[in-house]
Amino acid sequence: MDEIAKNHDATANFPVPHAIGLAGWLAPGVGTVARIARAIEDLGAHPARTVVLLPYVHLLPLVSATWAQARPDGFTPRWETTMTWVRSLGPWSASPDDIRHDAALDGLIAQTLLERAGLRAHSEALAGKLVQAAHQLAPLAAAVPPSQRPAWAARVRPVVALGMEAPALALEGAVARIALEWAAASGYQSDNLWQALQAGAGAGADRAATALEGLVVLEGFQAEPLTEALKAHLDARVVSIPLVPSLGHGSITLHAAHDAEDEAERAAACVLRHLDAGAVPVALGATDRALTRRVRAMLGARGVAIRDETGWTLSTTRAAAQLMGALRACAWDAGSDAVLDWLKNAPEFPTASVRLAERALRKAGIGQWSGWAAGDFDGQSALASLVRAVQELRGGMQAARALDAWLRALREMLQAAGQWSALAEDAAGQEVLRTLHLQESAQAALAQSLCASAWGTRRMAFTAFVAWVNDALEGASFVPASPAQAQVVILPLSLLLARPFAALVLPGCDELRLSAAPQPPGDWSTEQRKALALPPRETLAAAARAAWQTALQLPLVDVLWRASDEGGEPLLPSPFVQQLLLEGEKPSATDPRAARLLAHAATPRPLPTAAQLPVRRLSASAYDDLRKCPYRFFALRQLGLQESDELEAEIDKRDFGLWLHAVLKIFHEALRDAPVAAREARNALLDAAAAQAAREMALGDDEFLPFSAMWPQVRDGYLDWLAGHDASPLRFEEAERWLQQPLGEVTLIGQIDRIDRAPDGAALVLDYKTENQTRTRERIQQACEDTQLAFYAALLSDDTLRAAYLNVGERDGTKAFEQADVVALRDALVRGILADMRRIAAGAAMPALGEGMVCEFCAARGLCRKDFWA
Repeated sequence: MDEIAKNHDATANFPVPHAIGLAGWLAPGVGTVARIARAIEDLGAHPARTVVLLPYVHLLPLVSATWAQARPDGFTPRWETTMTWVRSLGPWSASPDDIRHDAALDGLIAQTLLERAGLRAHSEALAGKLVQAAHQLAPLAAAVPPSQRPAWAARVRPVVALGMEAPALALEGAVARIALEWAAASGYQSDNLWQALQAGAGAGADRAATALEGLVVLEGFQAEPLTEALKAHLDARVVSIPLVPSLGHGSITLHAAHDAEDEAERAAACVLRHLDAGAVPVALGATDRALTRRVRAMLGARGVAIRDETGWTLSTTRAAAQLMGALRACAWDAGSDAVLDWLKNAPEFPTASVRLAERALRKAGIGQWSGWAAGDFDGQSALASLVRAVQELRGGMQAARALDAWLRALREMLQAAGQWSALAEDAAGQEVLRTLHLQESAQAALAQSLCASAWGTRRMAFTAFVAWVNDALEGASFVPASPAQAQVVILPLSLLLARPFAALVLPGCDELRLSAAPQPPGDWSTEQRKALALPPRETLAAAARAAWQTALQLPLVDVLWRASDEGGEPLLPSPFVQQLLLEGEKPSATDPRAARLLAHAATPRPLPTAAQLPVRRLSASAYDDLRKCPYRFFALRQLGLQESDELEAEIDKRDFGLWLHAVLKIFHEALRDAPVAAREARNALLDAAAAQAAREMALGDDEFLPFSAMWPQVRDGYLDWLAGHDASPLRFEEAERWLQQPLGEVTLIGQIDRIDRAPDGAALVLDYKTENQTRTRERIQQACEDTQLAFYAALLSDDTLRAAYLNVGERDGTKAFEQADVVALRDALVRGILADMRRIAAGAAMPALGEGMVCEFCAARGLCRKDFWA
């Protein structure tokens, strides 16, 4: 009811109807106002004791304004919809098990009813379906006077589960039966109206002593159960006037768009064109919420005043997302990304500390927050303080408790995190707090209501509470505040009825979004819908066609559809549009978007200089960047612009390489300390190293599965190579050795995968590769282009040494690719490094010179703007 009142209040700001929209209301003798006046006269009723029942609340200010304009001196009838009429009769006290049309409370009641019916094991899974079914039956039950409701239930009880007798449909049948009993046993606010009518009272508490002399019903597209019941009850005191207009249409323009973005742009352009021509207000049909929100964003960027009469699901608002983010971060197994997302939206956590935590997590690559938070943060007081505060709040949301206790805990957590005030000051946030009953006053009322049910003391686990919150937000809607004078009104086709719009822009008129035969809501079969008096598909189709015909009667109409959907699948126009095409209407050849002539200006190649950014430390990968593309080196190495690593990314080839490096390090260190020659012993030792590396990298069984599947072939291939390698005089010395080597004003840094040495001290540098052997062979063949082995050779002080790539593969086994004359390559590399560092220090340009695969996966490609040079 509060939502109805909100919508009613919003319509008070609707512009005074202009001449275009008043034709059907004020036409002498045949206008709607004249027909209402004549109907009151035919009933012999006094206008002040007559109720005019409208199909939509949005028509209330319109009809009252037009009546006052046409009959300024006479008595005025009472303008109502069924909901405003019912609401005017005063408050209604619900019983504990009544349908509230409150997603938060109805879900709890539904679980209780399912448990009473012996379906405890399915209560959480079926609660949503039960609420949906009960909400569809509730208008039918509310249209029956309370005294006749048991008889109504007895009449439809035999058919409510019609067609669900099979054992496979037992749960569906149970939900249908429980929904009927729930709807029949509930009280409704309309009960006040029935009591007033049966007592001979009038239209409201302030007119209780005045008899209702007449009811004039303005019929909409589809009959409403309560309206039909009132007509039957009052019988001779009722006159119905159809509002659905006759055939005919205004000026129609058809627009065939290529895809969704093209359709949105064209729709926004159509709206702007009407506004520029002075056709105000413009109706924007909401056939597809995603498309409509895209058009709204475009219009909002142009400063257009918009009123949205449809709103959107509350769970899709930023306020709801922030609250759900806080809850997801409190799960015991919350991922690091989830917790970081919460911290970034919680003002109480210092920004500097949050950034410090993010850097530490991404550097370590830890996907689970709890394992990292249990670590030692000695010497990092800011980080330790942040983790303690976070863990304290998360810990307070772990234990099971009753619902009202959960809501208190959630409120306290939001306040401690600094999120409460932001929610309380935001319109959508206020709706979130209201929907979840989080305000203290609302919690007191909720606690009193819960005391009358099992939920007053019943303990809920954290996951159940989060599911309840999510369902409550999914079941509620949010309608944003509207400007006093809206230029554009977003609304569904049904609300166009009798509204004074100068133009209509209707996007989304394709076969999927504007069906000529809408799917009836719910899981009811055709037989059930007929037996329960739910509107069948034929009624819905007739209403859709009537709404379409009404839309076409506006003075200016733009109809848009797309030829293909997001996946590239072709789409046909709606059957309604196809009918227009058959009648001779042609898609417009003119694009409504205004063309602008722009002078061609290619983006120049960047030529930065970096003398002010001296290079102090240089790794092999950094110098490889410099050789391949100086601009990449400038952006990623000198400016330090880096992509943020994903904390919860799927396992890929890089992860396998890191794991294999750790495995071989553990294996060779163990083999060095306790040599074994037998193949079986080495197999066991290598398997143990693999398991140890998986544990140290915190790889779960599911994450380790890709590695374990290929491990036997990798292991056997490596041991085959090692057996041949052992025949040489070279022996393992150390693995993963970190080295630094001064070179002029720069220090070379790097970690060598493995160093073997001969008895005479000669070193062999090995670098593991898990790539295709063809790629490794190309590295060796392009010796002057390859950086890595020569750079690692430069890290060692040895005058002479050897270097090779050790390709460890699954299919082709393990093979070494030695780089010939690596010492000469090392010397040439050192000379190149010294020369390049001098040129950078002297202010040489750092152009973007990358080509081919160098640019394919470059993180700096969006900075150099290579795609826009030509």
